[in-house]
Amino acid sequence: MIELWIPVTLAAAFLQNIRSALQKHLAGSLTTSGATFVRFSYGFPLAILYVAGLAVFAGLPLPRPHGAFLGYAAVGGLAQILATALLIALFAHRNFAVGTTYSKTETVQTALFGFIILGESLSAGAVLGIMISLVGVMAISVAKSAAGGRGFLASLVSRPALIGIASGSFFGIAAVSYRAASLSLGGEGFLIQAAFTLAVVTVMQTLAMAAYMRLREPGVITQTLRHWRVAAWVGASGVAASACWFTAMTIQNAAYVRALGQVELIFTFIASAVFFRERATGLEIAGILLTVAGILCLLIFR
Repeated sequence: MIELWIPVTLAAAFLQNIRSALQKHLAGSLTTSGATFVRFSYGFPLAILYVAGLAVFAGLPLPRPHGAFLGYAAVGGLAQILATALLIALFAHRNFAVGTTYSKTETVQTALFGFIILGESLSAGAVLGIMISLVGVMAISVAKSAAGGRGFLASLVSRPALIGIASGSFFGIAAVSYRAASLSLGGEGFLIQAAFTLAVVTVMQTLAMAAYMRLREPGVITQTLRHWRVAAWVGASGVAASACWFTAMTIQNAAYVRALGQVELIFTFIASAVFFRERATGLEIAGILLTVAGILCLLIFR
C-alpha cells in the first residue's frame, strides 16, 4: 500500500509547477518582490479558511500555539524568504545558472539540518537515492547552462555558486523548521497540525514582506491589487501546494519529501516537450533518468 506522504508530495510538486507558471506570467507586470508577495498575500486568507474548514466540518480541535512553535514557524518563514531572495539575487550575475544549480543541494542540506535540529537520520538506501537524484538534477541544470560541465566545476568558489549553496541551505532550514513547528503542536491530527502551521507561517510572511515593500518598494502593493485576477490564482495554487508540502513534511522526514519533490523537474521537462516542442539534449535525458532512479531508490530502500 502506498504511504500517504508519497501522493501528497507528488500533488505538491505538480501544484508548485502551476504556481510557478502563473508567477512568471505576473513577472512582466510586477517587480520580482511583487510577484512573490502575491503568493502570500492572496494565499493567507485561503490558508485560514482551510484551518477553519478542518475545525468546523471535520471537527478537528485547533492546536494551541506555544513559544517553540512560534519560534520554528518564524525561522522557517524567514528562511524561505531569504532563500527566495538569494535565488532572485542570482539573476544579477552573468553566470546565474551555475548558482541555481548549486541551490539544488537543498535535498542534501535538508537531510543534514534534519539530523542537527530533529535528530532524524536516514537509511543508507535513502542517502544513496538522494545522492543519485542530486547528480541527475545537477546534470539537467548543467545541460541548460552555457558554462557547461567544466565551467560548473571550476565555479565552485565563485560568488554565484556560494549564493546558490546559501539559498539551498535556507530552503533546507525552512523545510526542517516547518516540520519541527508542526510536530511541536502534538496530537495525532497531522492535517490540522500542518494546516495550522501553514496559516501562521503565511500570515507571518505576508506581514514581513508587506513591511519590507512598504519601505523599499512603495506603490508595488497597490499594483498587486490591480492584477488580482491572476494573483488570486497564484495565491490559490500556492497555498494548495504549500498545504500538500506541509502535510507531507508533518507525516514524513523533510529530506525524503524534498527529495521526492524533485519530480517537479520531470513535470517541467514533460511540459516543455509536449507543449513547447523543445528538444532535449542527451545530458538532459540522462539527468532525468538519474533523477527517476534516485527517487525510486529512495522509495524502495528507505
